Amino acid sequence: MTKRFAGLDWASQTHAVCVIDARGSVILNIEVNHDADGLAELCRRLKSAHVMAVAIERPSGLIVDTLLEAGFQVVPIHPNVVKATRPRYRSHGGKSDASDAYLLADLLRTDGHRFKPLARECDDIRALRALVRGRDDLVGTRVQLANQLRSLLESFWPGAAEVFADVDSPIGLAFIERYPTPESASRLGPKRMASFCAQQAYSGRRSPKELLDRLHNAPAIALGEMEIEGKGELVLSLARVLTRVVEQIRLLTSRIEHAVQASEDGRILMSFPRAGKICAAQILAELGSVRERFDDVERLAAEAGVTPVTYESGKTKAVAFRWACNHRLRGALTCMADNSRHVSAWAAAIYDRARDRGCDHAHAVRILARAWLRVIWRAWHDRQPYDVQRHTGAMLQLAAAGG
Repeated sequence: MTKRFAGLDWASQTHAVCVIDARGSVILNIEVNHDADGLAELCRRLKSAHVMAVAIERPSGLIVDTLLEAGFQVVPIHPNVVKATRPRYRSHGGKSDASDAYLLADLLRTDGHRFKPLARECDDIRALRALVRGRDDLVGTRVQLANQLRSLLESFWPGAAEVFADVDSPIGLAFIERYPTPESASRLGPKRMASFCAQQAYSGRRSPKELLDRLHNAPAIALGEMEIEGKGELVLSLARVLTRVVEQIRLLTSRIEHAVQASEDGRILMSFPRAGKICAAQILAELGSVRERFDDVERLAAEAGVTPVTYESGKTKAVAFRWACNHRLRGALTCMADNSRHVSAWAAAIYDRARDRGCDHAHAVRILARAWLRVIWRAWHDRQPYDVQRHTGAMLQLAAAGG
């Protein structure tokens, strides 16, 4: 039986699928719906065509999980590669789902050795990834809603946004829910403010009088009674939605912290300076548990987007920011690196040297993240937690050897 190669151009409703043989001749061209019956039909047709590997532009999602569950080898090919390859097949620059499905299948046939197939992660990692990504999305929603709430308050009652440090903090939202308009807070004095703070278990960093001064010293905006009442209703609605979002983030955070503490790899990542539970969980969710996926640290550095892209032609050489990468992994690694420089002398020295060379803060943090990634990769492959003494000894040996 000759080898068969499949390409799948995914979409939200239907997926175009093309199967070719070892000579590039089309064996099968179909479209399947993105539902249970459609995906079952897809697996049945691929098996009947004796397909072993499927090329697709995305590395995750329901369709990828379905293909892996069915025993197919799934090979992700970055959309940039597909875009750059289109002129190889047609000069007019046109695009269709069926033609892209054929392109993916043919790339798998001719250049399959250049692409790394996906390895199926364990259920614990898949569950952690879903929790972490869901929490990240909720945090983005919280920031968006908080900005909207602050902007609305500043349009008719700026003082309410200044009483507490964060407008989306539990006590800040509780205050806005109780006092959504200037009129509702007209009788608010030191005693009532003290009672409110006690009910909300306020830390006491500011006295009730100081909090009231913040409220009253903000500029007053003269608006009509009807407009103030309408904006007060909007403020109340946003505050209630934000309260639920903040509470769900808290619950998800607790679940993620428990999951990462129970994981051996999670404990390895938490052992790094200032990694924390959530940051370690974010790194682990994207890193996964399959060591063979990243057989060298440079592959991982490229995936994480902490190594630049070099363009070189003749006498021209340029180094540019790497846009195509796992942005979630880069965000988690740079967050951990930025935190680490406050407690690790080694990390602080790398960051300071980068700044002395003229790098801005973000660039210096990426340089530090790349340095940390070498240590993380080694600890992850050795299944050993971070040991500062071992790390220091290795650095001294490298320095003595001139490395």
